[in-house]
Amino acid sequence: MKEKLTLVKVGGKIVEEADTLNQLLHDFASIPGYKVLVHGGGRSATAMAARLGIESRMVDGRRITDLETLQVVTMVYGGLVNKNIVAGLQALDVNALGMTGADMNLMRSEKRPVKEVDYGFVGDVKEVNADLLASLIRQGIVPVLAPLTHDKQGHMLNTNADTIAGEAAKALAKHFEVTLMFCFEKKGVLLDAENDDSVIPEIDQDTFRKYVAEGIIQGGMIPKLENAYQAIDAGVKEVIITQASDIHKNTGTKVFVSPQ
Repeated sequence: MKEKLTLVKVGGKIVEEADTLNQLLHDFASIPGYKVLVHGGGRSATAMAARLGIESRMVDGRRITDLETLQVVTMVYGGLVNKNIVAGLQALDVNALGMTGADMNLMRSEKRPVKEVDYGFVGDVKEVNADLLASLIRQGIVPVLAPLTHDKQGHMLNTNADTIAGEAAKALAKHFEVTLMFCFEKKGVLLDAENDDSVIPEIDQDTFRKYVAEGIIQGGMIPKLENAYQAIDAGVKEVIITQASDIHKNTGTKVFVSPQ
């Protein structure tokens, strides 16, 4: 029987504001057993770019990563945000290790090909060193993964944090019974974007497609759920989308695959 592992992805202002970060770290630290934390940090990157006089450009919520922007996100994601989280976890006696995909060749990507949009130095994950990651975890180390990968040709690549979480969860599923939690500011996937209490408790693929067609689910929630279904198809035990402050509650939206 596989040992249990909880992989938590958190982003937005939760990891970028002192009060919410402190609460998150306490909640995460108290998760029993093996665990991994994946973080974003886009607002901090945008703020740092502005301070440096670099314009941030977005298309459908995705950052266009030119060379200057790549330098900013590498500093912010791999440095400022990642190390603040690691230091906070160490203060709670969690032996955290901050990593990008380049560290120990953990996660290799390929630069996204140019189609309708040139996203610049953005990576699509092609390989995860799951054996290495599992070895670290079994030594009592808690990986804290920044949304950065590399192409093994000497280049860092900006990579969506939801994708990092999904790919890590899929790769670790051969070693552990993985629960993947996407945590953000809302209580789950909402039936009504204006009503924070209209949480959809469970959602399968058919319902997901129906809600997308009806415009109920839109924007960044679509790729988040797509990542969730791919993770389950690859062996992840369960995927939960919930509020960061509800990590220990049996709430949020449970994502599942309908029986064929």
